[in-house]
Amino acid sequence: MRRLFAGLGAAIALAACTIYAPAAVAADAPYDVLVFSKTAGFRHDSIPAGIQAIRELGAANSFTVTATEDVGAFTTANLAQYEAVVFLSTTGDVLNAGQETAFESYVRGGGGYVGVHAAADTEYAWPFYGQLVGAHFASHPAIQQVNSPTQNRAHPATAHLPQVWTRTDELYNYQTNPRSSARVLATLDESSYSGGSMGADHPITWCKPIDAGRSFYTGFGHTQSSYAEPAFRSQLLGGIRYAAKRAHADCRPETGYTTLYNGSTSGWSQSGPGSFSNADATLTSVGGMGLFWYNAKQYTSYSLKADWRLTGDSNSGVFVGFPNPGSDPWVAVNQGYEIQIDATDTPDRTTGSIYGFKSADLAARDAALNPPGEWNTFELLVESQRIRVYLNGSLVNDFTNTDPNRNLDGYVGIQNHGSADQAAFRNIRIKEQGIQPPVTNLALNRPAAASSVESAAFPASAAVDASATTRWSSAFSDPQWIQVDLGATRTVNRVRLVWETAYGSAYQIQTSPNGTTWTTVRSVTGGNGGEDDNTGLNASTRYLRVYGTARGTAWGYSLFTFEVHGS
Repeated sequence: MRRLFAGLGAAIALAACTIYAPAAVAADAPYDVLVFSKTAGFRHDSIPAGIQAIRELGAANSFTVTATEDVGAFTTANLAQYEAVVFLSTTGDVLNAGQETAFESYVRGGGGYVGVHAAADTEYAWPFYGQLVGAHFASHPAIQQVNSPTQNRAHPATAHLPQVWTRTDELYNYQTNPRSSARVLATLDESSYSGGSMGADHPITWCKPIDAGRSFYTGFGHTQSSYAEPAFRSQLLGGIRYAAKRAHADCRPETGYTTLYNGSTSGWSQSGPGSFSNADATLTSVGGMGLFWYNAKQYTSYSLKADWRLTGDSNSGVFVGFPNPGSDPWVAVNQGYEIQIDATDTPDRTTGSIYGFKSADLAARDAALNPPGEWNTFELLVESQRIRVYLNGSLVNDFTNTDPNRNLDGYVGIQNHGSADQAAFRNIRIKEQGIQPPVTNLALNRPAAASSVESAAFPASAAVDASATTRWSSAFSDPQWIQVDLGATRTVNRVRLVWETAYGSAYQIQTSPNGTTWTTVRSVTGGNGGEDDNTGLNASTRYLRVYGTARGTAWGYSLFTFEVHGS
């Protein structure tokens, strides 16, 4: 496995690509891909064409390809060479128990998986593989033409596709719908062909995070001719780049959102100079400095998502929490908050920052950011006067408004910054959370203790004081723990942890009635830092602790926030 060199300077030097081109935006840091095509059932005659296509993609896009049908490749040591493993139309039970264990550890530890077509017809009896691939094959009709609506045009595997992609292939039906555990990227329109059995929601391409690893699957790729199609080759390349962490996307499951913009500008108004052109369900900024805002409704507690892309060193932003601006976009600047889009500005005015108020976590931002020319996704999670900013699924900012002259309640909009700044937006959508009760953090300022502290400056109490700048830090060894006394027996359903750079890769959440005898209610493995929001615990306890067994870095455990929620 080649080391990934990530840096902002390298990122902004990348240039834009031509639509449908099977080459990445620019040269990725070199990496290695294993293509595995062993079959224990039906064997597709397109496998050689698929291997050759992936070899050609690798030669043009900075990755080497090792193709094999030798299951002996599935050892911990050998898999460590590769950033991603492609299951190319594998079928049947192809790995033994030891090989399965090695591959599961590889993925959970940060490796990438790409499943193509009959990869869904593989390893039915292995529960982890079912989770990894997302859904298993059920049946298929004859090869025929289909209309495939592209639901996510921000992922590197689908950003190049039209709103509806018409192509010919063998079209799988699946035993289950993967939508509840994966981000569906594309579906099949069953009215456009014969033999579909999944109804109005028939996913065909999707992605998902698996602990520290990533999974991408496409049901296309049965025919030999598929691998000569530029659009399909670009889909393969995008899936491989995502799995290998050379491109990023928000692949968390997504349901319940209402579209504000996906081609129609009904309900939107321009405030100030400039405008946004509207073509191919894409808004592209023209001139400025102005604001394109959604005037149909104000929002108070919600998740707002928007896909965006910059050209070169441009500037834009998403505004929230402002009153009706009329014709003056400065109303949004002075009374709302801008979540900035401009990776080369100062820390408090760079991508992911609350403009002028709080910098993004720059390390987390840089690790999640796609460069100019590629699409990114913001989620802005607004709860009362708190806003959390997620970039491609990673938390990069957490800010609470304390200014009496500003309020996170209000309208939402996007900025056209000026004639030299070109920004594009797609698929702006929102999910209202309703009226939220006050956040009940049962651990807030409760007595806390820890197994150790790095120094007196980092006590256990600093993790339960609701401050984003104080933290508990432990000695540099395993195991370590931090616990809190809730004062009485409580029903706990959620534990939220926000780690500093040093984090817990493996830990247990444990409960105790007396602070002496502990029961594990949640085990976490493959953690990668940032925010861990452990929900669905349903535990009754007075004492609760986080018991770390594996550090993610050479340092100790370093925890900004230890929240316990329940009643």
